[in-house]
Amino acid sequence: MDCLFCAIASREQPAHLVLDTPEVVAFLDHRPLFVGHTLVVPRVHVAELIDASAAQRDVLFARVQELARAIPVAMDAVGTFVAVNNVVSQSVPHLHVHVVPRRFNDGLRGFFWPRTKYESEEAAATVADRIGVALNATM
Repeated sequence: MDCLFCAIASREQPAHLVLDTPEVVAFLDHRPLFVGHTLVVPRVHVAELIDASAAQRDVLFARVQELARAIPVAMDAVGTFVAVNNVVSQSVPHLHVHVVPRRFNDGLRGFFWPRTKYESEEAAATVADRIGVALNATM
């Protein structure tokens, strides 16, 4: 199978990891809505949410909950937007949950979201480190 997220989970493809457990990997989205936008994926390939076992779902969303707590701390945000696409708008057919830092009046409206880029690999690495530190502090 040729899956980008499986390659990231197995470390065959580089990414800015913020969480790496036996069951779940989380990494920065390479085209974030806002800096700190993180994708949380099961390590084992699951195409979409309805394909996940109850155990996979529970472990995945436990990590999502931890990141939804940590990301606002790391990114000095007020809250998060958490979303899952299934098939439509799912650019990689591997279950992934978006955890996006939010602030009041941040310009995110409806489902027409501008994307941005990190200034550099170093900037992305710094953000990944900040989220990892906040994740450890909030667990």
